[in-house]
Amino acid sequence: MKILVYNWVDCLDEERRGGGVTLYQRNLMGACAEAGDIDAWFLSAGISYDLMPGRPRWERLRHGPDDHRARRFEIVNSGVLSPAHNAFGDATQLDHPATVAALADFLAVHGPFDAVHFNNLEGLPAGVLGLKARWPQTRFVLSLHNYYPFCPQVNLWWQERAHCADFAGGRACTDCLPHRHNPQVVRAAHALAYRLKTAGIRPGTPLFDRVFRTVMRSGGRALRLATRMRRGARRMGARMRMQNRVQAGIQKSMQVDMQVDALIDKAPRAMLMPAGPPPAAAAFAARRARMVALINAHCDRVLCVSDRVRAIAEAHGVRPEILRTSYIGTAHAARFAATPPRPAILRADGTLGLGYLGYMRRDKGFYFLIEALAALPAALAARLHLTVAAPAEDAAALAQLQAVGRRCAGFTFHDGYAQEALDTILAGVDVGVVPVLWEDALPQVAIEMHARRIPLLTSDRGGARELAGCDAMVFRAGDAAGFAGRIAALLDGRITAADYWAGPVRPPLDMATHLAELRGHYAAAGPAPG
Repeated sequence: MKILVYNWVDCLDEERRGGGVTLYQRNLMGACAEAGDIDAWFLSAGISYDLMPGRPRWERLRHGPDDHRARRFEIVNSGVLSPAHNAFGDATQLDHPATVAALADFLAVHGPFDAVHFNNLEGLPAGVLGLKARWPQTRFVLSLHNYYPFCPQVNLWWQERAHCADFAGGRACTDCLPHRHNPQVVRAAHALAYRLKTAGIRPGTPLFDRVFRTVMRSGGRALRLATRMRRGARRMGARMRMQNRVQAGIQKSMQVDMQVDALIDKAPRAMLMPAGPPPAAAAFAARRARMVALINAHCDRVLCVSDRVRAIAEAHGVRPEILRTSYIGTAHAARFAATPPRPAILRADGTLGLGYLGYMRRDKGFYFLIEALAALPAALAARLHLTVAAPAEDAAALAQLQAVGRRCAGFTFHDGYAQEALDTILAGVDVGVVPVLWEDALPQVAIEMHARRIPLLTSDRGGARELAGCDAMVFRAGDAAGFAGRIAALLDGRITAADYWAGPVRPPLDMATHLAELRGHYAAAGPAPG
């Protein structure tokens, strides 16, 4: 069986973009390699660009790790920037013929494939789904790890502060982003990074960071000067003189190694156009309708990573007969079978270890959690041992968290975490908390804790609550009083380990089992509905 797996970022991305979906892609490619009879190829798009504008093209990945090198490709100069917020509501998210042609050429040269598995449409125009008509024997499978077809912000999360239950015919989208990225600047940044990486200068190295910061900082000055120039200049001659002064200033400000001088001279030229106004409401409404229509017309299967995602997709018009719930596989699955449930949630002294893994993000419920813990009665807080593992990206929030920690029986903070450190980090956690405020499809952190038989206290949004199905461990998203009530019930012994594990617990799938399920979706007939 020959399959093509697509995601907007490479499965071995050295910059660790894409979160849990990228980790899943990496695991999927590894599982295909271990299976022996699956020829798996990987394609990404939307983050690699030439310094000077060029037509979209595909090429074998020329940067990053060597694993699966012969089967990892990318589309350079895609008409659709990724991730999604970089092309928020842009018409190219629906149509860009040159990018569709690039993908068609890739499929013609390297196919035929038994299946193309889109793990996202970010980075490609949705019109690529129409290629199904050219390759009718190839299964087109779309996984929904988020809500990109229905939401240009991907997570039904308005202005980075509130759940979006109604986009009001597209009107809510027009002012959704607090800050709109300038696509010219984003493209230039992607182009610069691509040029550095293909020159052998790896992300995270001092040279990469120095060149990237210098060029982008100088490009920012160019952008501001060019904006003022456009407002004040009325004649082409005046514009050209100002542009010359801008470029001269940029070149004078750059003090970097000689081998990148030519690169620095080129990069800011693409950064001189300020961002335009957002599309009108009707355009966002048309985007959603067209996305759904393309999916319904051309996808053989739409795989939803939780029942909640499936319900949301159906509510937005995706045909129920092509929808399937498909929980992703995880490398942590073996831990579940090897770890018996703890006989009690509470410790012998009546205290409880509460753990949070993830990011300092509002949609993940991190700031809600700080506020909810700060509002807990002192008697409850004093019986908690709090563990938090999240990149320390917000100094003020970290200070608030530390203040909350001082109210607790114990507090441990980890500045992010690596997979190999999970057992150590979670050793003192009796209950994991997943307080998401958005409809988080199925958080990777929930799977990681669930695989270690750690009960989960979750909000009522997203798919995390489906792992155990214990309603007593669910509170209304954003409801601090409801959260406190669940903590009190745990500390009072009104929610026990026996209660939690008595529900319809879903053992996490190992990658081999998950891949066996995917084979059915990739096959001509596909698996039975369920």
